[in-house]
Amino acid sequence: EEELPARQEEAEHAKEEGIEFLMLANPVEILGQDGWVTGISCIRMELGEADSSGRRRPVPIPGSEFDRELDTVIVAIGQSPNPLLRDTTPDLDCQSWGGIVVDEDSLASSKEGVWAGGDAVTGAATVILAMGAGRKAAASIHEAIQAKAQSS
Repeated sequence: EEELPARQEEAEHAKEEGIEFLMLANPVEILGQDGWVTGISCIRMELGEADSSGRRRPVPIPGSEFDRELDTVIVAIGQSPNPLLRDTTPDLDCQSWGGIVVDEDSLASSKEGVWAGGDAVTGAATVILAMGAGRKAAASIHEAIQAKAQSS
């Protein structure tokens, strides 16, 4: 935990929000069935030698693979939107710097079924702001799913 690349305050707030940290676990494969996510396969890591910055690099522990059951995967890496987003996602409105344009209240994007928050919308900011956006988007997604279920 001491090697976590986040401010201590951010990690504490995340824990208060119910975030579970899987320390030194590296995702290997997203598992699915019939087009739905069912889990994630990971491998345990250990800290190896320090790199040029002085930070110890994680290395895989052979034979330590494990699966974790889940139904949603949110990719949250980096501090800026993927530069390919505009070219590869038709109907997704983006700002000139690449950030995704969203509705302020729901965080829904211009592309049906796509919500966004965090650095992909605001640019580099704190984990706490991203978590707040995630919570807001999750509530909006839940409302959309409920509305769709009621209309079926």
